[in-house]
Amino acid sequence: MAEMIKEKKDNEVKLVNVPSPFMVPERNVGKPLVLEATHLGIDFGGLRAVDDFNLGISQGEISGLIGPNGAGKTTVFNLLTKVYQQTRGTIFLDGKDTIGMNTIQMNKAGIARTFQNIRLFDNLSVEDNVKIGLHNHINYGMFSGIFRLPGYWREEKAAHEKALELLSIFDMADLAGAVAGSLPYGAQRRLEIVRALATEPKVLLLDEPAAGMNPSETSELMENIGRIRDQFGVSILLIEHDMNLVMGICESIAVLNFGKVIAKGTPKEIQSNPVVVEAYLGKNKGSGEEDGSGKKVHGAGRDSGKATGKGGTKNVPDSEDGKDSLPENRNPGSGNHRGKGKRSKGGKGR
Repeated sequence: MAEMIKEKKDNEVKLVNVPSPFMVPERNVGKPLVLEATHLGIDFGGLRAVDDFNLGISQGEISGLIGPNGAGKTTVFNLLTKVYQQTRGTIFLDGKDTIGMNTIQMNKAGIARTFQNIRLFDNLSVEDNVKIGLHNHINYGMFSGIFRLPGYWREEKAAHEKALELLSIFDMADLAGAVAGSLPYGAQRRLEIVRALATEPKVLLLDEPAAGMNPSETSELMENIGRIRDQFGVSILLIEHDMNLVMGICESIAVLNFGKVIAKGTPKEIQSNPVVVEAYLGKNKGSGEEDGSGKKVHGAGRDSGKATGKGGTKNVPDSEDGKDSLPENRNPGSGNHRGKGKRSKGGKGR
């Protein structure tokens, strides 16, 4: 894994400012953005979950959206796919305003996604799950389907071949007849990505694609994400807590905290950004703010959780499995939390 990340850093792209609020890889200067969100926001009653979110993704770009638990990352995905209708702001897909579109229309327009919690048709076969993603491209009607006319068999044969081709990306063609719910967790994750690809998206949104995968599977996933981009020319936006994957595969990264973007840049820039480090690990000891009485308040950062005991209250990091910590930029006072501890609670409802 370390060798893969080093190789990626050696080939790191340069981000260039364009006549807009966004930065794009240098190779895409002058080309239109595939996905553009401007001043996007949503309120739930009195809660402002996402506010003034701006993001632009160019053709073939692999971009990451990271942030502490509860930052609003999955809510952004729900806005981009119209699971939620935005309270304010605009989403452009291929230069077209998506206002008034629903989830189905957004999918047909070119956005596909996976979910934080796997959503497969467990009782259907692996192949049938992929075929469901092909429904936009099957061209026979009800009459032809009922009476099994030649047009039906032609379309079904094409769908079968396409499903096997997509499954082969993850070496899953031999599992085409297996029941989806019987697959191991990591294989179900991969199947969900294949089903999303079957819709032939322009933009693919991956919500924690490496969740539940071991290091070997994660390394393979990194290679496959790059292969998907190269083979299909699709732009990819991913949410992930595994910083090794994010820093190793993403060309640009946006960091979300309390529903607002606090930093954008290349992986190298994000790793060394003090605002990002503070959002993940809290403020360094001795750099806290005054509480109004002249006393310093330490550990006032975004994810400085509290643990109480007989000795009083102390600040502890939010994540103890190392996944949410930024490589090479750990707070020296926080220790190196890379054990096999459980992921912190609060992963739901981002």
